[in-house]
Amino acid sequence: MANPIKVVVVDDSALIRNLLSEIINRNRDMRVVGVAQDPIVAREVIRNTNPDVITLDIEMPRMDGLDFLEKLMRLRPTPVLMISTLTERSSEAAMRAMELGAVDYIAKPKLDIERGIQGYADEISDKIRAAAGARVRARKQEIAPRLSADSILPSARPKILSTEKLIIVGASTGGTEALRDFLVPFPPDSPAILITQHMPEMFTKSFANRLDGLCKIKVTEAVHGERVMPGHAYIAPGHSHMLLARSGANYVIELNQGPPVNRHRPSVDVLFRSAANVAGANAVGVILTGMGKDGALGMLEMKQGGAYNFAQDEASCVVFGMPKEAIAQGGVDEIVPLNKMAERVMAWLARFGRQTNRV
Repeated sequence: MANPIKVVVVDDSALIRNLLSEIINRNRDMRVVGVAQDPIVAREVIRNTNPDVITLDIEMPRMDGLDFLEKLMRLRPTPVLMISTLTERSSEAAMRAMELGAVDYIAKPKLDIERGIQGYADEISDKIRAAAGARVRARKQEIAPRLSADSILPSARPKILSTEKLIIVGASTGGTEALRDFLVPFPPDSPAILITQHMPEMFTKSFANRLDGLCKIKVTEAVHGERVMPGHAYIAPGHSHMLLARSGANYVIELNQGPPVNRHRPSVDVLFRSAANVAGANAVGVILTGMGKDGALGMLEMKQGGAYNFAQDEASCVVFGMPKEAIAQGGVDEIVPLNKMAERVMAWLARFGRQTNRV
C-alpha cells in the first residue's frame, strides 16, 4: 500500500517485540516503523517516526506503561493498544489504561508466548486497523465522572410501570468508557440492563466492579441462572456468551461457551437475538462504539420483534464500525450522541410506560 499504517511497538521483552513486528509486517497495510524496550527510548522513537498506532506494555523498566500513557495522551494523543498478560492485577491496570485513553488491549499469553501470540495474529491486526481509524482526544485531568444531582436521571417510577422492560446493550472498541458514560446517569430504579462488551476473560469482573463504584445502579459480572432484576446491570463474562431466557414469569441469564460468533465470545449478536426471541417489544436495544459488525443482524431481529433501537452517532464513537453496520442493516430507530443516550433511552421507556398505563 502507498500509505501503510505506521506502528511503534513498546515492550521490554525482545521476544514480544520481534513477534509483534513479524505479525504486523505480514500485512500489506501496516508496518513497524520503530521498536522500544521502555518508555524513555519510546519517546525518541515516537518523535522520529510519528506513528499512527502504538502498542504499549504495562510493566516496564524506568517508567510504568500507565505513567507513559498518561503523559502521551496529554501531550501527543495517539491511538494506543495496551499489551497485558491475563492476570487479575493486569486487568485492573488495563481498565485504568482505558480511562487514560487507550483504544483497546491485546491479551499477552502467560505460557508458550510464541504460539500464543501467533494465535492472536488476526485479532492483533484487526485491532491495529481499528485503532488507526479511532478518534483519540487529549485526556482531561478529571478521569472519573462525578455523580451529582444533575448527572442522575429522574426516578423511573412511576413513569415506567412494568418490570418487563429491559435495556440490551452491545459494545466493543472504545466501549469501556462509553459504557461508563452511558450507565452513570441511570437512577437506581431503572429497568434491568444486559451488556455484552467484547473483553477478555478476567477483565470483565474488574470492569463490572469499576462501574459499580461509579453508578447508582448495581453493576455485576453476570452469573448463569440468576434472575434479571430492575436497578441492575449485568456484564457478560469474557469467557461466555450471555443470553436472555425465561424461567416461569421471570427473566433469567443464561451463559454458554458455544463457538465464537463473528469471531467473538461473548457476542453481541447472541445477546440481541435472545432478546428478540424472549423479550420482543419489551426490549430497548443500544449499540455503542466498536469495530466490526457484531450486533448488526441481531439488532435487526430485535426491531423485527418489536424492540426500539438506538445507535451511538459517528461523532461520539471511538470506532463507528458496529453502529454503522447496524444502521446499514436497518435495525436502528434513532442515532444519538453518547452524552444523550441514557436520557433518550429513558425518555422512550417513559413514553412506553405511559402508553401502557392508559391501556
